[in-house]
Amino acid sequence: MSTTVLTRWEPEDQAFWQTKGARIAYRNLCISIPALMLAFVVWMLWSVVAVNLDRAGFHFTGNQLFWLTALPALSGATLRIFYSFLVPIFGGRRFTAISTALLMIPALGMGFALRDPTTGYPTLLMLALLCGLGGANFSSSMANISFFFPKARKGLATGLNAGIGNLGVSVVQFLTPVVISVAVFGALGGDGQQYQANGVTRDLWLQNAGFIWVPFIAVSALAAWFGMHDIADARASFAEQAVIFKRPHNWLMCWLYVGTFGSFIGFSAGLALLTKSQFPDVNPTAYAFLGPLVGALTRPVGGWLSDKLGGARVTLWSFLGMICGVVAVLSALPHPGTGGSFVGFLAAFIALFALTGIGNGSTFRMIPVIFLTERQRAAKGRDAAAQRQALQDAAKESAAVLGFSGAIGAYGGFFIPKSFGTSLEMTGTPDAALYAFILFYISCAVITWWCYARRNAAMPC
Repeated sequence: MSTTVLTRWEPEDQAFWQTKGARIAYRNLCISIPALMLAFVVWMLWSVVAVNLDRAGFHFTGNQLFWLTALPALSGATLRIFYSFLVPIFGGRRFTAISTALLMIPALGMGFALRDPTTGYPTLLMLALLCGLGGANFSSSMANISFFFPKARKGLATGLNAGIGNLGVSVVQFLTPVVISVAVFGALGGDGQQYQANGVTRDLWLQNAGFIWVPFIAVSALAAWFGMHDIADARASFAEQAVIFKRPHNWLMCWLYVGTFGSFIGFSAGLALLTKSQFPDVNPTAYAFLGPLVGALTRPVGGWLSDKLGGARVTLWSFLGMICGVVAVLSALPHPGTGGSFVGFLAAFIALFALTGIGNGSTFRMIPVIFLTERQRAAKGRDAAAQRQALQDAAKESAAVLGFSGAIGAYGGFFIPKSFGTSLEMTGTPDAALYAFILFYISCAVITWWCYARRNAAMPC
């Protein structure tokens, strides 16, 4: 048997974990994190490229630009549904390496397409859809890492993987304005574009937004192939994993994860364009990275708090805080008779991002606990073999639910920027979209309290 395949993996066995398991688990986590970060980079490229297209000589309407920022989330969420089930079929090491290498397709494609301002809008739409490959990687990455850690450490481990991985959103929004302002690749990168700013002619190399990530993607894919492991016991067919579709808690957690992660990725995709539409005198690329940065940093905090306080309690308070955050955004927006407050707008969104990060970590802490408890209840009073089988079934089901809920949650990345675009087009303001978010967050808080957080809840977690 290859040394890359672990024929014995029992993280709940303390002796095994201390002597061998922890070292292997953290090695795989350390390789997984930068691979996932690059996936988020590719997924969110259009959130910052779209606001610079006019400078590079592209001319599109505001709604067309919102489509470019929303489509990666749509394709990424859809691909996540399939990626959710592929790790137990192909193995975590192999699939991480291949899925990371695939990110070079949209990165190179954008690099070549953005060199020429006559590139058609349909071509850019296709590239936006291909950037969804980055979003899809989240489900497979989280499912894979969940197999490596014991119950007591799953919250922190998945929080670190997702939280630092989510930093890719902030990284791409912070670095892209820098790399497109200089000829990083010289003649190899192609000619730059010129635009006028305050009466001064400036140069722009928008193609660098794609090209700059190619070498990092190649190195990360090779590191995954040669450095990670597959777990033999974690193999499962699609039919074995499909049992989650019969589990009510799978669908409830999908709904909640739309509220947490869907909000994080949706706000990340739409904030720059929303800022540009509401505060035209503000450079959105100077501030857009702050929210995703805060959200990514608070995700491990959410996992850690949930390990201590319980995931349901943390999730409930996150949703209540998000309701208040959206109210604060509404109060800071420009309205007839008032110019609004950009400082208040930005502060409210940063608070929202922080709460979505905490909620991301807490919901992903809830899932393994729910399915382990459910399987142990079903095996109660049976022999030792049945108890061991319950642990294996719980690990496979929770991994599948982590991936599938991540897929459904990612649709928030499509609906939020499109909601902003549609609301602006129909009413002239984003208020209608924000009121809809408040109603949705109220439903999430009610579900969390009734099913998981209240005294005598059917599944306390």
